[in-house]
Amino acid sequence: MSSWLGGIGSGLGQSLGQVSGSLSSFTGQISNFTKDMLLEGVEEVGDAATELQVSNSKLAEVESAFGVQKSEHERLRKLHAELEEKLEAAEIQIKRQSAEYRTLLQQKDVEISHLKARQSGLQEEVQKLQQSAQSASAGPAMLPVTTTSSSTTSSSASSFLSRHPGSHHGFHGEEMDLSDVIWSQQEINRLSTEVMRLESEVAHWRRMSQASTATGAGNGNHSEILKLQRTIKELRDEMSREVDEHQHELAALQDAQRQKLADVTRRHRQELAEYEERIEELEEQIQSGGGQPTSVSDTSVSDTSKLHELHQTIQSLQEAAEQHEKQLAELSANLEEAQKIQASLQLEKDDAQQENTGLLQNYTRLQASVAELQTRVQEQEGKALQKAQLDHEIQMLRNSLEAAEKEIERLKNLEAEPKEEVEHADILELNTIIGALRQEKEDLEQEKLNLQERLKVAEEQLVSRNEAESDLESLDDLKAELGRREKILRATEEERDTLMSELEELDQQNQEATQHMISVKEQLSGQLKEAETELKRMTAELNTSSDQKRALEQELETQKEKMSQSAFTLNELHMGKQQLERTVKELKDKLGHSQEQIRDARREVTELKKTLQEKEELLSAAKAKLYEGGERASEAQGANEALAEKERELSDLRRELDEMRCSHEKVMSEDYELKVENRRFKADNEQTLGKVEELTKQLKESQGVLNRVVREKDTRIEALKLEKYQLEGELTQAENKLKEQVKQYQQTIEELTRARSMDASALQTEHERAIKLNQEKDMEIAQLKRDVEQVAADHRDTNEMLSITVAGQQQLTDLLQEKDVFMDTLKQNAADLQTELDNKVSVFTKEVETLKQSLDEKDKQLGGMKEENSHLKEEIDRLRDQQSRPQPLAEPRTLDIITELETEITQLKSSRNALEEEVQTLRRTTEEQQASLLLSQQSLQAQQSEIEQARAHHQQTTLNYDRLIQARDEEITRLQQNVEQLSESQSRANSPSVQGEVILQEEKTQTLNQENGNEKHDLSKVDIERLVRGIKEKETEITQLNEKNLSLTRQLDQLVVSRDEVGKLSQMIMQKDLEIQALHARVSMGGGHSQDVMFLQQQLQAYAVEREQVIAVLNEKTRENSQLRSDYHRLMDIMAGKEAALLKLQQENQRLSNMSDPSGSQEMFKETIQNLSRIIREKDIEIDALTQKCQTLVTVLQSSGGEPGAGSGGVSSNQFEELLQERDTLKQQVKKMEEWKQQVITTVKNMQHESAQLHEELIKLQSQVSADSDCSSKLSVDYARLVQNYEQKERRLGSLSLELAQVQQTITQLSSTKDVLLGKLDSVTQTPEVTATQCSGSSLSTDAPSHQPDSAVKDEKMQQEVVQLKAQLTEKENTIRTLQENNHRLSNSASASESEQRSQAEEARQVRERLEALQRSVREKDLLIKSKGDQLVQVSEALRNRENDNEVLKQAVTNLKERALILEMDVKKLKEENELVAARSREKESEFRALQETNMQVSLLLREKEFELSAMSEKAATVEKLLKDKEQGRSGELNQLLNEVKSMQDKAVAFQQERDQVMMALKQKQMETAALQSELQHVRDKEHRLNLELERLRNHLLEIEDSYTREALAAEDRETELRRKVALLDERLATSSSAVESASQQASMQVESLQEQLIGVVKQRDDALVQLRTSQEQVNQYAVSLSNLQMVLEQFQQEEKAMYSAELEKHKKEKEEWKRKALKLEDQASALQINLDEANAALDSASRLTDQLDLKEEQIEELKKQVDVRQEMLEEAQRKLMNLLNSTEGKIDKVLMRNLFLGYFHTPKTKRADVLKLMGSVLGLNREDVEKMLEDRGHGVTGWVSNWLGGRGAQSVPNTPQRPTSGQGLNSSFSEMFVKFLEMESTPSLPAPKLPVHDIKPLSAPPAGRTSSGTSSMAAGAPVSQKRAGDSNPFLAPRSAAVPLLAGSGSGGPGGHLLMKPISDTLPTFTPVPVSAEASGGAVLKDLLKQ
Repeated sequence: MSSWLGGIGSGLGQSLGQVSGSLSSFTGQISNFTKDMLLEGVEEVGDAATELQVSNSKLAEVESAFGVQKSEHERLRKLHAELEEKLEAAEIQIKRQSAEYRTLLQQKDVEISHLKARQSGLQEEVQKLQQSAQSASAGPAMLPVTTTSSSTTSSSASSFLSRHPGSHHGFHGEEMDLSDVIWSQQEINRLSTEVMRLESEVAHWRRMSQASTATGAGNGNHSEILKLQRTIKELRDEMSREVDEHQHELAALQDAQRQKLADVTRRHRQELAEYEERIEELEEQIQSGGGQPTSVSDTSVSDTSKLHELHQTIQSLQEAAEQHEKQLAELSANLEEAQKIQASLQLEKDDAQQENTGLLQNYTRLQASVAELQTRVQEQEGKALQKAQLDHEIQMLRNSLEAAEKEIERLKNLEAEPKEEVEHADILELNTIIGALRQEKEDLEQEKLNLQERLKVAEEQLVSRNEAESDLESLDDLKAELGRREKILRATEEERDTLMSELEELDQQNQEATQHMISVKEQLSGQLKEAETELKRMTAELNTSSDQKRALEQELETQKEKMSQSAFTLNELHMGKQQLERTVKELKDKLGHSQEQIRDARREVTELKKTLQEKEELLSAAKAKLYEGGERASEAQGANEALAEKERELSDLRRELDEMRCSHEKVMSEDYELKVENRRFKADNEQTLGKVEELTKQLKESQGVLNRVVREKDTRIEALKLEKYQLEGELTQAENKLKEQVKQYQQTIEELTRARSMDASALQTEHERAIKLNQEKDMEIAQLKRDVEQVAADHRDTNEMLSITVAGQQQLTDLLQEKDVFMDTLKQNAADLQTELDNKVSVFTKEVETLKQSLDEKDKQLGGMKEENSHLKEEIDRLRDQQSRPQPLAEPRTLDIITELETEITQLKSSRNALEEEVQTLRRTTEEQQASLLLSQQSLQAQQSEIEQARAHHQQTTLNYDRLIQARDEEITRLQQNVEQLSESQSRANSPSVQGEVILQEEKTQTLNQENGNEKHDLSKVDIERLVRGIKEKETEITQLNEKNLSLTRQLDQLVVSRDEVGKLSQMIMQKDLEIQALHARVSMGGGHSQDVMFLQQQLQAYAVEREQVIAVLNEKTRENSQLRSDYHRLMDIMAGKEAALLKLQQENQRLSNMSDPSGSQEMFKETIQNLSRIIREKDIEIDALTQKCQTLVTVLQSSGGEPGAGSGGVSSNQFEELLQERDTLKQQVKKMEEWKQQVITTVKNMQHESAQLHEELIKLQSQVSADSDCSSKLSVDYARLVQNYEQKERRLGSLSLELAQVQQTITQLSSTKDVLLGKLDSVTQTPEVTATQCSGSSLSTDAPSHQPDSAVKDEKMQQEVVQLKAQLTEKENTIRTLQENNHRLSNSASASESEQRSQAEEARQVRERLEALQRSVREKDLLIKSKGDQLVQVSEALRNRENDNEVLKQAVTNLKERALILEMDVKKLKEENELVAARSREKESEFRALQETNMQVSLLLREKEFELSAMSEKAATVEKLLKDKEQGRSGELNQLLNEVKSMQDKAVAFQQERDQVMMALKQKQMETAALQSELQHVRDKEHRLNLELERLRNHLLEIEDSYTREALAAEDRETELRRKVALLDERLATSSSAVESASQQASMQVESLQEQLIGVVKQRDDALVQLRTSQEQVNQYAVSLSNLQMVLEQFQQEEKAMYSAELEKHKKEKEEWKRKALKLEDQASALQINLDEANAALDSASRLTDQLDLKEEQIEELKKQVDVRQEMLEEAQRKLMNLLNSTEGKIDKVLMRNLFLGYFHTPKTKRADVLKLMGSVLGLNREDVEKMLEDRGHGVTGWVSNWLGGRGAQSVPNTPQRPTSGQGLNSSFSEMFVKFLEMESTPSLPAPKLPVHDIKPLSAPPAGRTSSGTSSMAAGAPVSQKRAGDSNPFLAPRSAAVPLLAGSGSGGPGGHLLMKPISDTLPTFTPVPVSAEASGGAVLKDLLKQ
């Protein structure tokens, strides 16, 4: 702030100095002008031409003077405009400060009012304590107020002066030297004035030359020339201004450029050194590696860089190859993972199914709940209670619908807008279910996508390895899994759709209720749109500023180019030109190398594309193989139709997957290509950028060297000044470089090469321009040449100087950096904004690219997914049609949803328009509300009076309560006296009055019933009256939600309080009944005293009346409390409304004042928007909470009204409907008030302090009221305790009286009575002690829980302690009384029995001693009670203080009202003043215009008159000349003269016209000068006024000095008088001191007595303090224990929470494990079930087999027996056979020969020779003989055999069937046929019996016609044939055992004989030949086999 004020002061001083200088010159010019004008009339020359020249010269002078004045005037106008701008800025600042001061003043006013109220309250307390009359005056109370106000103003002023606006700062910043700035400004102004002066002189001379030339040509176009001259002049002025500005900018830029060039040269040298080191290293490496000497030159550097770049490219390619290999390995790993994941997906599927079942259950439960709600709606439409519930449910459903809408918007826009979440149980359930469904859907979609990706990866691997056939099964499984997942997805989507449709069906019923929330949402959206528009506007402004920045940067670049041109020419003169040429060559080489690299990269790209195409071909081949494998699989599974359908679907899926794969691979290839190209581009760009930087560095180095040599001293001086410009230039350059880099990335490499070639040509052109500029600037070039000649000599010196200056510059830059920290803070805002914009742009571009790519991928995926979804939909529809066909309701519901949403959108639009209309109506309502504020003030006053009445009632009730307690105590004493009288009359103890008791009981029950009935009736009436009153008040007042809520809570509190009171009163009635019963018992003991009975009845009635009074008092108390609360809240609302209206007006004023500054308004807009949005959210939350509260309170009211008021009817339905209507109206009003409430924010902040204090005081009052109610309840409880104690004492007294009577009757029983009396006395003494201990314990017990650590509860504690002490006091008094009564009785009895027994007297003495001890303890207790009473007095005083505070609050409210009225008046006044000022300004403007017009008219008239005068004077002169000539008589000359006169007149006319024009112009100039003079006059008037003010101040000072001297004299006089008075006072002091001494002696005496009293009081106090400390220690212990317990509890809760969470997690994990285990067990169980079924079947079959096995075993045993028999028979047969063999060695068997004979004829003709050979061998013929026989003639034998057996053949073989095939018979040999024949003959004709599992039976006997051998063969061969059908021979089986020779050849293996081989089924079978026992076929066969 100080810097800003200093800047303004310096600017004002400078401008005033300039104004004074210009005014002095201006006054001089005016004086010269007036002199010239006066002399114009004198200097009339006779000759016309000379007069013309004079006039022209004067005109030129006037014009030059006018030009000077005009320039001066323009400069002054500029200064004026600048000062006006500064003034406006200052006014804006002042307005802001004034607004802040107003808010501060308001706060201070509030504080002042609080202090005033506090002071008045303190004064009232002082007045009450002193009990003096109202003597204190309010005058001194005002002193602190004034001091505080002054302090606030001073502090605010200091803050205003110390405040520093961050937006206002100078060009050089605050840290720059002000003297330098002022000096530079003065220099600039001086130079500009000189330039203007010179230009005016040039213009003057040009005009002179033009005028001299124009006189000959003619003066027709003079006015146009003047206009052109004016325009030229203005243009030149503008040019001069622009030149000055450009010169300033150039100087700054040159300095910045110099500094930057120095830095660049330093950097370049460092980099050169690094490069040289690197070159040396490379040379060493080359020499060591290759051993070839290479010249270290620039070309070698380029070669090494090329090699390095080639190595980098090779490494990058190798890395890419490694990455490919890694990707291959990852793909193979992914395949394995996919197979693993397949198994896990199965488990997840099962989990998903279980979750689906759970969701279905939830859905059914929701359906059930919806159905219940619908039934309730249908049943209870007419009931008001259910209407509230329905509204509640509607709200819940509305919230859920909003959540659903939010979800839909989020899915559409992918922007999660923060919305309000209404937390309610049912809504949460629905939301959680929907969220779970959506989550499942998303999870399933994610799993589907993952599966698809895995499938792609797996199939790519398959393509790479050509293993499609092996992995087909896994792919099918994955696809099947995919299908299942998608089915589940569809199912979940349908469930979600059904749920959504149900929700929307429910929501359709309640659309009207949702419009409020929608309107709020639209308001928010509108605010958002406004914010967005503001953002756009800001961005547009930013863009414009950035455009301006770019333009400036372009100008900078042009300037830089000029600088570089001049530097370049100098560089050419220097040796650095050769280095530049070398670098250009190197760059060309590098460019060629980069182009070669680009070509190589392109070739690589083409190669990669070819490899990609090859891979795609491989992929297509693999896909074809896959497809073929799939077709094979489908052909293999073609048997099952269902499987075939599934295979078709799978093939469709495969095609889709192939398409997806192809698209994915294409995208991947494109991505890869893009990445490769990006990398290549990046590398190329980096290379090119490096080269460009090297070029720029070299250029800047060479330029910097020359500039350093030329201007080394200047850079040192100007580096300090212009480091900041440097940094700004660097920032802009860096931004430009960044932008250029972005553009370069987008461009291609070819454009870069073109740019490089263009740069060379551009450099040449710039070089030529520089040469031209150098030729123009000859002087500068000569100096530079001299410097160049000295360069060679001074080069070393410059290097040293450079090093020194670099070191100096580093220090300077450090200092500047420290200074720039301040500048950076100012620049950071702009820089941050720019960086944020750039970052956002880059981020958005990246996001756009990624989004485009993802969109393309998603589109492709969508296509595939849509096709898959269509297939899956068809499958699901098929499956659903097969399983169970549910009602298809989802699709129409979705259409309904869409239509509903569209209708809602239209409704929202309409509601938005309606809201905009409501905004206009709300402005009108604010005016109406201001009117309603006055009404509310009146109601406030009424309520204040009600509060005072309530306080009075409260005091009366407390007094009544004390009176009642005293009356009760008196009644108790009376009753005790009556009891004593009754106990004295002992003779009447035996005659009880039954009648009186019965009457009493009847009366008691009647009175009780009446009281209860009256209570209920009164309560219900009171409640109804309150409700009616509340409803009527609501109809009349402007109702608000808070008031309604408070009224409902008030009614609830009343009902609750009334219930509590009823319970307490019922307890009291029970206690009174007990008392009455005890009294009845006493009366019955005493006898029928009718007077006592009547007395007791009267007391009972009095008690009932008192109880009713107490109930009424309690009701009034509760009602007053609730009224006080509501009144307080209403007052706060009214005040908030008033201050909101005030603040609105203030904000409008501020807005009008702040219209001129856009930046502040924008910041204000942003802040207000943020505040408003936050407040709207808070208010919406409050509105929702209040509406819910209202609904719940209405329901509670109805329920509570229905329960207690059942007898009296409760609240009617009409009233409830009225309440509902009121609620609707309230809702509408709330909607209207939502916009108005936004203006309340600022007042709320001011009122927070007040509200906090009021809230605290209210809480204290409530706590006091609750304490009072607690006291009353405790008093009633204590009273009941007293009554019970009293009854116990009376019973004990009765027993004592009976014992005394017995003592009087019999002296013999003295010993027994003595013991009894001792026991009874002990019990009497113990009972009071017990009661005391009980009371103390109860007090402690009440103390412990009621203690809280808060400081606010201490008052309540004190009250509780006081109440407890009161209760203890009453108990002690009662015990004292009872003890006294006992003492009296005992004394009486002792006096009666003294004569009889002295021992009783001794006992009485002991009792008395005990009583005395008790009395002492009671006295001590009394002292304690007194101390507690003092504390009670203090507490009552605190209560009074609180009441006083309440009154202070009332006063504060009235003060606020007054302040509001004052503020309204101020606002009106301000408005009126504004209007008056505007009107005055308009009037002044109109007057000024009228004056200008009149002035112009007058000036024109003057010019005409002057012209006429000049014409007349000229005519007169000519006439005089003519007269003179006539007199001389020169006629000829006269004619000539006349002609000349005519010509001169013509010239004069022309000249006069020109002069008129010039005069017009002059008049205009004079008008302007007059305006300037008027301004000057105004300034002079100001100076005059200031001088007058100075004189007045001087006079005032003189007067003050005079008055000071007078006061000094008066003070001396006063001093003398005061000294005299002091002397008098000393005398009086002496007299009074003696009196004081006497009084002090008396006072000391009194003090001593008082000290003695004090010592006693102190002792009592110490005792009380000790007891208090003990109790406090106990309380503290209890508090510590309580806090410890709370800590322990909290720890326990935390531990339990942690335990629960851990256990929950464990349970979840265990649940998941158990689920998995259950699934596994289910699978195992299913497998085991299948195994079980199989095992059962096997068991059944096994049981059958066992049965059959048993049968078989039995058969086996039988067969074994048969085998044994047969074995014996066989042995016998063997013996016989041996005998036979011995006997029949040379014999032949007939049967065999017959068979051979028959076999011959059965064999084919070709094989018959073999048969004959066999027959020959059997008959013992030689082979040679047989062969000879066969050779002689083949047919001879056959014919013989056939002829021989011609007729018998057919008969002997009846059973031989024909051969099936001749070919087989022809090919087989005779021996084979013979063996086959024998086998066929041995096997039975019937087929072998089959042995099924179920019916195996024992073999029966062989059939008829079979031999024993046949049967045996059947028996033994059947099982063998069954077991080994292919291996065994049935013919040989029965004889194998008998013939051991054949055991080796019994098996039909390949190693056996031909005869042992099995017979084919096609051979013919023969009937069995009967074999005798003597010669069996087996023996014959053996013989055959032997041969």
